[in-house]
Amino acid sequence: MGWYNPTMALSKPPLLVPSNSWVLRGKKVIECRRNYPLIGRKKENLVGVHFVGCKGMLRLKVSASSGEGEEAEPGYIEEFSWSSVILPFIFPALGGLLFGYDIGATSGATISLQSPELSGMSWYNLSAVQLGLVVSGSLYGALIGSILAYPFADFLGRRRELIIAAILYLAGGSLTACAPGLGALLLGRLVYGLGIGLAMHGAPLYIAETCPSQIRGTLISLKELAIVLGILLGFFVGSYEIDVIGGWRYMFGFSAPIALLMGFGMWTLPPSPRWLLLRAIQGKGPLQEYKENAIGALSKLRGRPAGDKVSEKQIEDTIISLKTAYTDEEAEGNFLEVLQGPSLKAFTIGGGLVLFQQITGQPSVLYYAGSILQSAGFSAAADAARVSVVIGIFKVS
Repeated sequence: MGWYNPTMALSKPPLLVPSNSWVLRGKKVIECRRNYPLIGRKKENLVGVHFVGCKGMLRLKVSASSGEGEEAEPGYIEEFSWSSVILPFIFPALGGLLFGYDIGATSGATISLQSPELSGMSWYNLSAVQLGLVVSGSLYGALIGSILAYPFADFLGRRRELIIAAILYLAGGSLTACAPGLGALLLGRLVYGLGIGLAMHGAPLYIAETCPSQIRGTLISLKELAIVLGILLGFFVGSYEIDVIGGWRYMFGFSAPIALLMGFGMWTLPPSPRWLLLRAIQGKGPLQEYKENAIGALSKLRGRPAGDKVSEKQIEDTIISLKTAYTDEEAEGNFLEVLQGPSLKAFTIGGGLVLFQQITGQPSVLYYAGSILQSAGFSAAADAARVSVVIGIFKVS
C-alpha cells in the first residue's frame, strides 16, 4: 500500500482529486470532502481507496488489492492540541483512580479496623463474615451499579452518569469515614460501590466518544493505568495512616475530596457529542437541536470557536455513521449472535479471562494484602502496610 505524493518523482503523475468528486475505476461512486474522512461504503467493483486531508489538498491512498466489495477505511487525521484533551480525560479517569484507591485503602483498613489499639472504637472485634462484608461491600455495590447502568446509561448520558458516580463516591466515602457502627459502615461501602459501577461504565465511554480517534486506544489504556495508580495510592495512604488511632476512617475518607474534584470537573465538561446525536437518531428529540448542541460540545472539547466549520463537518460525518450503525443494529442485532460463529470465540476468551482472574483469587489478594502480609511474618501493622506499597509499585510496573 503506498501514497501518491506530489513531491516525489513517479512514473505516473500524482492523483489530486478536487473536493466533492467521485471515483471508481473511472466511475463516480464515493464522495470525498476536503480535509474530512471518506465514509466508506461497500460498493460493487470498489478498489480500496480513500482520501486524506492534507492542509488544503487531498492525497489518495491506494490499496494494492483490487478485490470487489471492499470497504474503504477512514483516513482523516484530526488536528488537535494535547491541552484540549487533558481535562476530558483526567476527570473521567478519576473514576477509575477511585476504584483502584478503594482496593488499596481497604487493605490497610482491614488491619486498622481489627486492632484494639488503633481502631478507635468499641466494636473492633469483627467476625470473619463481618470483615468479609466490609471488604466486599463495595463490590456488591459495583455489581448493582453495573446492572443499573444498563437500562439508564443512555437516558442519563455519559457526563451525568459520571457526575452521579462522583456524588456516590463522595457520599459513600464520607459515610464510611464517619460510620458510628457496623451498619453505617456497610451502607457506606455499598453506596461507594454504586459509584464504582457507574464510573466503570461511563468513564471509558466518555473518553472514547470525546477524544480524537487517533489517540483513543492510548487514552483508554491510560484510564486502566489510573486504576492501578489508585491501588498504589491506597496502599500509600494506608501505610501513612496505619499508626493513627482511627486511621481506617482517614483511609476511606481520603476518597471524598478526590470525588469532589471529579464531580466538579465533570460538571464543567460538555456532554458527549456522539451521545447527543445518538439520542436524536433514536428519536428522543429533534435532530437539529441535538446537532447544534453536539457542534457546540465538540467545539468546546477541542478549544475551537463556537460553531466552527471543522466541528460542524465532523458532526455531519458522525450523524451518517451513527445512522448506518443504528439501522444495522435494529435490523440484525440479536443477543444470541454472541453465542454463534466468530463472536463465540471472542466471548469464550473474554469470559474465560474474567473467570480465571476471579477463581484464582487475584483481586482478593489486593484487598487483603495487609492481613496476608501480617500472617506471613510482618506482624507489625506498619511493616505490613509499608510492604504492601512495594506490591503496589510492582502492580504499576
